[in-house]
This record gives sequence, C-alpha cells and structure tokens, in this order.
Amino acid sequence: MRWCVFCGSSRGDDPRYLAAAEELGTRLAQAGIDVVYGGGRIGLMGAVADAALAAGGSVIGVIPAALAQREVAHEGLTQLHIVETMHERKALMNELSDGFIMLPGGFGTFEEFCEVVTWVQLRIIDKPCVALNIAGYYDPLLAMFDRANAAGFINSSNRGIVQRASSVEEILTVFRLARPIDP
Repeated sequence: MRWCVFCGSSRGDDPRYLAAAEELGTRLAQAGIDVVYGGGRIGLMGAVADAALAAGGSVIGVIPAALAQREVAHEGLTQLHIVETMHERKALMNELSDGFIMLPGGFGTFEEFCEVVTWVQLRIIDKPCVALNIAGYYDPLLAMFDRANAAGFINSSNRGIVQRASSVEEILTVFRLARPIDP
C-alpha cells in the first residue's frame, strides 16, 4: 500500500504543522505504508520523508528536473523519479498511490490535491482524498467546498470526495491504515 502526501515545501509558522508531518511519516512507515510525495528535502515535504525513512519506511519521491536542479531533491529516498514536467509528476504520483493526504501547504499543494479530487469526480480514478486539517488550517477551504455544494456547483456526492481528518490518528483509524486492508 502506498499513500501520496501533498504538503508544503515550507514548514509554515505553526509548529503543529511540522509535528503533524513528522508524525504522519513515522506512523505511515510503522503501518507498513509506503509514502509517495513531491521529492523535496525541504519544508513539510522533507519532514514527512525524513520521518518515514527514520522509522524504516519506504519513500518514493517524484520531482520535476527543474526543481531537482535547484538542489531541493531529497537524495536519501528509497526511490527518486525525476520527470520533465509537473503534469508528468502528478500522473506518476497518482499511478504509484492508493490514496491522497493533503497536509498544510500553499498553491502547489492545493492544486495537486484538487486535481486528484477532480479525477475522482470525473471517475478517472477511484481513490480516497483526505485533508489533514491540522489546527484548523483547512477550515476556510473546506468551508468553500461546502459553499460550492450549497450553491449548486458541487453535488453532495462529489462534495463527499474530500474527506477531513483533524489528526494523524484519525487518518490511521478511519482509513484503516494502522492494519492491513481487507480485499
């Protein structure tokens, strides 16, 4: 099992974001879940990867060549795929992953997560999409999704695609990642 984690290349200004990233990486590795992510060594991305590796996990990074050349690629990963474009990055991350978790981040995090949500909506893929809402970070975004639902732009079934969790423990228990998934 592999889960893709979308998150910031910065650490943010609240230490709870970094703590959640480290806990997520550690707990996924302990559960035997491989981590797929953007391949960076900095910010929350690097924290997830380093924590998973320190806990004995497997971490697969996917990074565009332009970013790898800026020396932000994590060189200590289990696998590092260097691709040409962001489109290739997202396609490969999807191909390698069984589900998606969004930690706090910025425009890139929002865009990557919303793209896979759209793929689920269009039935291109069928994979869980979870916003890890640490310290209420995603309250405004989740409220916007609710507003779009109330205004008739997202139907209730599609609004349900984006699930929320307020803790790493909740992700592990609700999505049954703490134990093997039954076929």
